This record gives sequence, structure tokens and C-alpha cells, in this order.
Amino acid sequence: MDDGKLAGLVTQAANYGLFDRLKTLRGLWRDIAQSLGGAPKIDPELPADDAALLRNQVRECLQGRGGEVSARARAATLGRSYLELNAVGRRNFLKMVADEFGPDTGQVDKAMADVAKASGPAERHAAERSLREALESPRQRLLTQFNALPEGVKFLVDMRAELLPLSKGDPAMQAFEADLKELLSAWFDVGFLELQRITWRSPALILEKIMAYEAVHAIQGWSDLKNRLDSDRRLYAFFHPRMPDEPLIFVEVALVRGIAGNIHDLLDEHAPVEDPKKADTAIFYSINNAQKGLVGISFGNFLIKRVVDSLLHEFPNLKTFSTLSPIPGFRTWLNRRLAEGEDAILEPAELRALAALPAKGEGAPQGFAQLLDSRWVDDGATAQALRTPLIRLCAHYLLEKRSGTSRALDPVAHFHLTNGARMERLNWLADTSDKGVAQSAGMMINYLYKLSEIEANHEAYRGQGKIVTSAAVRALGKG
Repeated sequence: MDDGKLAGLVTQAANYGLFDRLKTLRGLWRDIAQSLGGAPKIDPELPADDAALLRNQVRECLQGRGGEVSARARAATLGRSYLELNAVGRRNFLKMVADEFGPDTGQVDKAMADVAKASGPAERHAAERSLREALESPRQRLLTQFNALPEGVKFLVDMRAELLPLSKGDPAMQAFEADLKELLSAWFDVGFLELQRITWRSPALILEKIMAYEAVHAIQGWSDLKNRLDSDRRLYAFFHPRMPDEPLIFVEVALVRGIAGNIHDLLDEHAPVEDPKKADTAIFYSINNAQKGLVGISFGNFLIKRVVDSLLHEFPNLKTFSTLSPIPGFRTWLNRRLAEGEDAILEPAELRALAALPAKGEGAPQGFAQLLDSRWVDDGATAQALRTPLIRLCAHYLLEKRSGTSRALDPVAHFHLTNGARMERLNWLADTSDKGVAQSAGMMINYLYKLSEIEANHEAYRGQGKIVTSAAVRALGKG
């Protein structure tokens, strides 16, 4: 089988769905559940009658009768029942747990009243302790029982991935998701994570998952992956001891001389392999969060810091640490602006340059918006006419557009600015793939991690919303 077909199968396998991939848990949990007679037969869509069966299973888990073995068996039985459900059934189950197994509002109200009327430190402390206990929902105690099962932590991570889109606009589901996030945040504290370098000799299972989870620059096959693991490349990932075969987040690094400004050069399988000991720059060109269920639980900044330490230990001659990053929100923002009309966002000279382009036949794209939706990067004259307005608008987007009062609108920008990087250089036609043109108009940006300035940059951004930039990027924003 050739690399392309194999890569396609890996990607297809990754897209089957979170819980289809977890069907293997049925076998893992079958023996554990056997002492209770196994899971009852339920309709995959979980109609009301079958929902009552799972409701009873939840209550039995919460009652906690028997010892540890019995508790594991009950959790395994409930988990196997859940894995039998389809998307409709899972939503019905999650909704039931959200609505019926939250905190007892009566107990919470009473505990709050006791805190308010407490007199003296001892009574106050006792009342606060009672309030904390009242606020702990039964579903939190239910969720912790899966932690003791094989692959139980992965099960909960994927459950949150399923829960996140369902919780929008539903306060009870949002509270359920928050309970699960709180548990996962504690379990995935950075102190528990293990940094591993991924090499061509790493287990095939890990390599296949790296291929499937790569979302920034798709890996085209085994030869592409091998190129990214060559001697002048590095790939590091964080793992959790309870999920040893599942990368949580990983970063791909190129060891080069000077700051790179074109992703195609970095990914070129036919480019000569450089001597990494002569490199002065480490380029972080792809950072991937591999687990959707861990969204909002941040450890990317710790990954970068750990990788920098590891690289410096191996290559003390490295002087520069930079990214080559996409600008994924640019075209989305620009499309909204284009709704105001081209005259509203383009300068007169830019409009004249577009008007001067030679006609390419009836029906060919000619206006700014039309050109952007074409393969304009393949035509030198068109690309030249679009260069000035696109660079100007992209710099404005990066420097001025905010989500709320201080957070950079572009998600990748926010990630790196939060970590203490500065905007260093905007690169024209750095990614001319269909994806790169569609999301970033072919541009990429270098975020520079200058070790002596990281802490100050972080404080300036988080505290004041200040975006630290190079003089070159500032000049583009004024254009």
C-alpha cells in the first residue's frame, strides 16, 4: 500500500468519531462488569423507558454499595451502556445527567444562609465547609468513578469533547461541562505530564496518531512524516501517565539558519538535510492540540518552554526561537469587512492597481472579493496587485482587532502573545496551499520568543492588552 492511501486510511480512521474509536473499551470493561451480569440491552437512541434503566445505573453508582471491586463493576457497566448509544442517545443521556444529578439547590441555599448568619471563626469555617460539600454535584462523584477503569480518563476526555457543542445555550449542560472540565484540569496538571521526543523509532501506534492529529499542515504519508523526523527536525509531545498512547499536544520544530519565512521550504522532502549542530534558529512550525476534550485546559505554554530547554541542552549554539504560524482568522474577518463594499476597505491606489489588471475573459474574477476566492497566487500580476492591500489589512487585523477589550482576535496570535512572544515578521506567499490561501490569504507570521523578554511581553499582553511587535510589523500596521 502506498503512503498516500495509508495516510488516507489513518485520517479516515480518525474521523469515524470519538466514541466509535472507544468501542474497544467494550472488551476492556466486559470482564470488569461481568460480576453484575453485564450491561442491559438498550435502544441506541435512549428513549424514555431505556433512559430509566441508565438512570437507575447512575443511582447505583452513586450509592456506592460494596467495595472497590463492586464500584468498578458498576462504573464499567454504565460506561458500556453509554458506548452502545448513538449521537441522539448520548445527548439524551448527558442531558439527563445534567438536569437530574446536579447540586441540590435546597441544600445549597441552606448552606449559603448558614454561612451568612455564622458567628465566630469556628462556626464560619464549618458553614463554609458545608457549603463546599453542597456545591459538589452527584455527577462529579459519578465521573470520578471512571478514573479507576482502564482507559477511563480517555473516556472522560472524549465525553467532554461530545459535551462541549451540546452545552451551548443550555445552562444545565454548561454546568455539567464545567464540572467535567474542573476534574480534568486537576488530573491534567502540567506536573503530571511527560515530555517525549517522537522519532522514527517511536511505536507505530504513536506515529499513526501524530499523522491523524496533525491539523496545521497535513502529513501526506509516511515519507512526509519521516522527513519531519529527520536529523534536522524535532517533534515533541506531552503525554499523561493514564493515556500513554495518546499525545495531548505536540510541536514540530525545524533546525535552520535564520528565521524561516516559507512553509513549503521547510516541508520539502527533497531539500538537503542540514547539519543541526550548525543551526542557529529553531522554528516551531506546527503546534497541535490533539484532544478536543481538553480544550480550555492550557499546557501549550509549558510545552514550548520545556522544548526550548531540551533544544538548548542538545544544541547550545541555538540563539533564536521563532514560530512560522498561520493566521487562521484573517480571511474570516476580511470577508465580513468585504460586506461593507470594496471602496470602504481599499485605498484609491489599491483600487487603481486592481482595475489595471488585464481582463482574462468573460466570467473571470476581476473584483477584489472575486479574486480572493480564486487561485490568484498562481498569477504573478494578480498576486502583485493584491500584495499591498492584503499585507496592510492583515497587519491591521493582527494589531488592532480584538475579542473583547484586550484579547487578540486571531486565536494563534492570542496563544503566542499570551506565552510572551512578539510579532516579528509578516511573510508574503508563505503558504500557497489551498488551505493557506483560504484562511490566511497565503501569509504566515513569525512570532519570536526572545528568552530575555518573554516574561515582560507576557505581563504587557495579559495585564494591559499590549501587543509587542517588531518595528517592521508596526510599520505595516501604519501603512
